Amino acid sequence: MSFMDSLDDEYNKQAYGFTEEITEDNFYVPAEAEYEDFGEEVEEWDISEAKPGLWENIRKKKEREGKDYKPAKKGDKDRPDPEAWKKAQSTPSKGKSSYKYENPKTGEEFIYRRKGVYRKDNTTLVYKGKAAEYQGRKVKLGKPFLTPDGPKKRSVYVKNDKGNVVKVNFGDPNMKIKKNDPDRRKSFRARHNCANPGPRWKARYWSCKAW
Repeated sequence: MSFMDSLDDEYNKQAYGFTEEITEDNFYVPAEAEYEDFGEEVEEWDISEAKPGLWENIRKKKEREGKDYKPAKKGDKDRPDPEAWKKAQSTPSKGKSSYKYENPKTGEEFIYRRKGVYRKDNTTLVYKGKAAEYQGRKVKLGKPFLTPDGPKKRSVYVKNDKGNVVKVNFGDPNMKIKKNDPDRRKSFRARHNCANPGPRWKARYWSCKAW
C-alpha cells in the first residue's frame, strides 16, 4: 500500500468506519434489546456452525478461566493459528442459557444475559424463564447494534462479496445524528455521496443508512 493509499484508508476509517474479519477478539453477541432496526433484510447466523472448532476452544477457555477470561491475543498459545481457524471441525456444545422476557402488550420477546427488571416502550417486560438457546452463538446479520465500548458508535454483521460474514464498525461515537434536521441531513448525505453509498459490507453504506 502506497503512502497516499494509507492516507485514504485512514481518512475512510475516521470518516465512516471500517470492516474487519470476525475473530475471538472482536466477536460480540448483542442482547435482543441492543439491536436497532435500519429497515434492512435480516438473517440469523450461528457462529458455532460456521466456525465450530475455533469457538469450541473459546468456550472451553471461558469455562476454565471463569471471570478472569480474556480473549487470546496473537502469539498466545491458546489462540488458534490461521490453519486451525480454517480447518477446525469439532462439535460445539450449548453452554448456559440467557433469560427471556415478553412485552405483555405486544407479545414481542426479548433475550437478556442477566436476570432483572426491564422496560420497553414504557412497559415493564414479563419474565418468561430461561431462553431455550444459548445466547452467545447466534447473531443477526444486517441489523446494527450500539457499541458503547467502541471501536465506533455502531457495528453490524453482514456477508461480504465472497459470502463471508464480517463485522462493519461505523459512526462517530462523539457525534449525535441529527437526521430530523433537513439541512443537516441533506448536507451529510451530499458530503458523503449517499445517493451511491457503496456495498453493504462497507462502513459508508451504513453511515448513510443512519442518516
